[in-house]
Amino acid sequence: MNNFKEIEAFVSVATRGSLSAAARADGVTPAMMGRRIDALEERLGVKLLVRTTRKLSLTFEGSAFLEDCQRILNDLANAEASVSLGGVKASGHIKVSAPAGFGRRHVAPLVRDFLRANTEVTCSLDLSDRLVDLVNEGVDCSIRIGELSDSSLVSVRLADNRRVVVASPAYLVRCGTPETPDALVQHDCLSLDPQRGWVFADPDAPGQTRTIKVSGRFECNDGTVLHEWAVGGIGLAWRSMWEVERDLAAGTLVSVLDAFAAPPTGIYAVFPQNRRLPLRVRLLIDHLRSCFGRPDYWRGGA
Repeated sequence: MNNFKEIEAFVSVATRGSLSAAARADGVTPAMMGRRIDALEERLGVKLLVRTTRKLSLTFEGSAFLEDCQRILNDLANAEASVSLGGVKASGHIKVSAPAGFGRRHVAPLVRDFLRANTEVTCSLDLSDRLVDLVNEGVDCSIRIGELSDSSLVSVRLADNRRVVVASPAYLVRCGTPETPDALVQHDCLSLDPQRGWVFADPDAPGQTRTIKVSGRFECNDGTVLHEWAVGGIGLAWRSMWEVERDLAAGTLVSVLDAFAAPPTGIYAVFPQNRRLPLRVRLLIDHLRSCFGRPDYWRGGA
């Protein structure tokens, strides 16, 4: 039990950034929290945290250990919730955030279905493309697309996210089909952020990617508009499969440069480190993962 308390103390201190904040959350003194960290470091024989009077930071070993500890605590919370599923009914409020375009199309309908099945749960859904601060804004669960870097959050991978270059058949008839990423310089590329470029697999370096800067007459900071422009035959767009798969199946868009497609990233549910993840949040995450995992979902079977 002492070992487990030490691990909980370490995770709490590391994610909250101070002994005093972790101590307040656990209802103990900062000195007690410090003794638990000291005992853990002595037992492991390695320094996990560097503590000064002004700040606290993780060592290299501490960062790696934190990731493992977060996963273990989350697995334990899920195991406890699983045991309770037969006798406990989900209830209470959930605050969820998601990127605007993805959220409108693929989160809002599933949240609606989830609430229909769990009548004692309520939900606030925040659709925004900004990076939400889960802790300070009281968000229980955020849907994020792409690689994650915040070690203070726990993540659950919901699905793969592949990106493809697409155009309407009319555009390809009028302007031709690019055979390599370098040929994009000859095309009108519909760009969300031209400075970031489009990412492709590097045929000369297996497992590596290369970024191609693109340009064109049309730019927009709204992905939905870029999608509509591509369908309208204005140019080529680099879009996620979650957005264009139904268009590809219907033939209103055609994918090009598939041989150069970069490896998929992920679509994740992320939430603050919490060993007692509420059942309602866990069930919502399970619902999203189950739906996104169905082979027919992305082809319009939702």
